Amino acid sequence: MNRVLLYRRGGLGDTLLTFPVAEVLKRKGFEVHFVGNRDYLELAYLCGWADKIYSSEFLSSLDLSRYQEKILISCRGNLNPFPESRIPITYYYLKSLGLPFNFSRKLPIFEDEPGDKNLAVLHPGSGSPKKNPPLELFEKIEAYLVNLGFTVIYLAGEAEDWLFSKKKNLFRSFNILEIASFLKRAGLFIGNDSGISHLASYLGIKSFLFYGPTDEVIFSPLGETSHLIFLPLSCRPCFPKTCSERPCLDPENLFKVFKKALHQNITLHAYY
Repeated sequence: MNRVLLYRRGGLGDTLLTFPVAEVLKRKGFEVHFVGNRDYLELAYLCGWADKIYSSEFLSSLDLSRYQEKILISCRGNLNPFPESRIPITYYYLKSLGLPFNFSRKLPIFEDEPGDKNLAVLHPGSGSPKKNPPLELFEKIEAYLVNLGFTVIYLAGEAEDWLFSKKKNLFRSFNILEIASFLKRAGLFIGNDSGISHLASYLGIKSFLFYGPTDEVIFSPLGETSHLIFLPLSCRPCFPKTCSERPCLDPENLFKVFKKALHQNITLHAYY
């Protein structure tokens, strides 16, 4: 069996957007050795899309001559991590590697987890404060959903220590498998452009995601039940060169669009 080394170092969202490469390679008969953030790669291993997983710190200790194919997604590797044109990054990877686009849009894990259609999970953070609307937006959404009969729980991951002192209805974990299992129980997820939002979408949870300064085309999540909410401003996307005013993250306007999107409850991927 041919062995392939797949390297992608990055955050949770970056890692998940690389999973289809591993899945397609595995389907083509490769033995896939995935190198990156090992905690996140546990998900690929659980899906059966990686035979072995390694932390990126161990890349230099691996015998690269053992691999018939090496895919190093890095500025110093053989595949630039970012496309030059405005296309979804996963399709850019697959196209660059000459691989087909037939990949799963849902992670095949925790399928037996009992769900609660009235449980709404709110995740107001991300890996960069520049991408986060004011907490006020999520508090408006919380009150609105509670009035509709939802049970609302906030989720705090690695980047949300600041939330711990502000909310009592909080689930906090740094373990990605524990977070995935918790998300799988939810009937609704609301978040920003974050790794956890990408995970919720990939798990098949109905998700409403706020894209302010970031590009909703390039960094679109993989799940088919996600609704991307962004304002029609000519100045966006602009990340990481964001302005101080941040009109794209205005809580009043985003809340209006969220309510419209929620009640339409359709499978379009963007709302204006």
